[in-house]
Amino acid sequence: MPTTNKIEDKPEVEYVENGDEQLRKEGAQHSSRQMKHGDNALKYLGDERVEVTEADNTRIRRATDKRILSILIWVYFLQILDKSVLGYGNNFGMSTDTHLVGNQYSVLGSINAIVQLAWQPFSSYLLVKVPARILMPVMIFGWGAAQACMAAATNFSGLMACRALLGLFEAGCLPLFSIMTAQWYRRSEQPIRVAAWYSTNGIATIVAALLSFGLGHINSDKIGGWQVIFIVCGTITCISAPIVYFVIDSDVPSARFLSEEDKPKAIERLRANQTGTGSNEFKWSHALELAYDIKSWMFLAMTLLLNVGASVTTYFGPSLLSSFGFDKYITALLNMPFGFLQFLAILSGCYAAQKFKIKSAIIAVYIIPVIVGLVLLYVEGTATVFKTGPAMAGYYLLSFLFGGNPVIVSWMVANTAGQTKKALIMSIYNAGSAAGNIIGPLLFKDQDKPHYVPGVKAVLGIFCALLAVIGFEVVILFFLNKQRQNQRVAHNKPKYIKDTSMSSKYQAYGTDDPEGVLGQNALLDMTDFRNDEFVYVY
Repeated sequence: MPTTNKIEDKPEVEYVENGDEQLRKEGAQHSSRQMKHGDNALKYLGDERVEVTEADNTRIRRATDKRILSILIWVYFLQILDKSVLGYGNNFGMSTDTHLVGNQYSVLGSINAIVQLAWQPFSSYLLVKVPARILMPVMIFGWGAAQACMAAATNFSGLMACRALLGLFEAGCLPLFSIMTAQWYRRSEQPIRVAAWYSTNGIATIVAALLSFGLGHINSDKIGGWQVIFIVCGTITCISAPIVYFVIDSDVPSARFLSEEDKPKAIERLRANQTGTGSNEFKWSHALELAYDIKSWMFLAMTLLLNVGASVTTYFGPSLLSSFGFDKYITALLNMPFGFLQFLAILSGCYAAQKFKIKSAIIAVYIIPVIVGLVLLYVEGTATVFKTGPAMAGYYLLSFLFGGNPVIVSWMVANTAGQTKKALIMSIYNAGSAAGNIIGPLLFKDQDKPHYVPGVKAVLGIFCALLAVIGFEVVILFFLNKQRQNQRVAHNKPKYIKDTSMSSKYQAYGTDDPEGVLGQNALLDMTDFRNDEFVYVY
């Protein structure tokens, strides 16, 4: 029997199979009920479709870039900068001044990730319940203060406490940014926007190297160069918090930079995403669905495996370079090309994902140079005569791994619908990233200096496994698309839907639907499993 979606006036939206097409139409007419159970954005649209021209689409996108994207870029840069200067601080005497011994530096590199991992359940709840305009400045000030306070630490315990707090306040940063990107942009626009803020990984690496080179020359009996580095970075971050509060907006309905005429258009242009545009209700049904959503667990596996390698370059990059025979100043400068390569890898990877639409293939392509780089590091590390040139080339090839993370992020948000589910999946991403950052430093033990051969060998095996996981995820998404097609046929809808959210130029959703049966679910807070019009991207 054909099935339809009926919206009932209950605490949760229920989609009842009853075969009565009239009930679906009646449910669609009750916009007040939709606003209660669905998305706040519906109050600007009601039951009507809004005409959006290409000029409207371009104007709104540019305004969003100027007001929202610019803030995301700056704040993510600060987060990476505050995280990455630990390695430079260590090169400029932190371990000596605070009397670190054995593997204490490795543990210090992992503690913020451990805290992030433990904090993810709370972070998921806050991402749904607390508006971004409030949550983001609080996080910024918190991790900035923790970063600055590291300069006052005199022992391992003090450093651990500060790094733990830094990890706690940073825990929601990437999930929040990913969700905001999904809420403000069409799916075709998301990869390059993720690239814009995620590419600050490379810029932060360059800036951290320059700051360390300059500030590290400070030679005083009262303050060390590593302390100045932490104070300067932390202070800049703290000052940014109130600025972000006055500039950022939480979602389209509350956007102060959009006119009342443009808000409905800004919402309408997102209809084809089929992922909603925000809700402040935490729904346990979304959490339950995530538990048996195998594609989400594959994304977790990808994230964990990739970030084992990322943590190696963040915390042990300077140490690996210094093991090639360079002093601390040259080591800082030699990490600048690595940061530039990071930047290029991220931008080119996301551009390719936007251009060719197939994100899985792009990630796989960017993993291959990383595997080659790890092979070079392993071969040179085990060679009788160590050659600096091939080892340096191997280290620089590791920069390609940073092209994978933003593509994974955009791949995840494009394939997940429902506000609570999106918050949870991005928290899972952050948990995977945190787990990778915990495992990575622990693979590089103090007794394996100077070339850390066992750690390099372990990471090489991890990246080979990552290629297999990507292939498995593509197979899963193929079968999920088949399921959605069968659902549409059962609901008397077209089996195949043109996914206009992935087109370069704006196209109104449902233009190939003369009967007007498509698009009713697009702005409701429905998960991708429940929405039969959802189309998964590879």
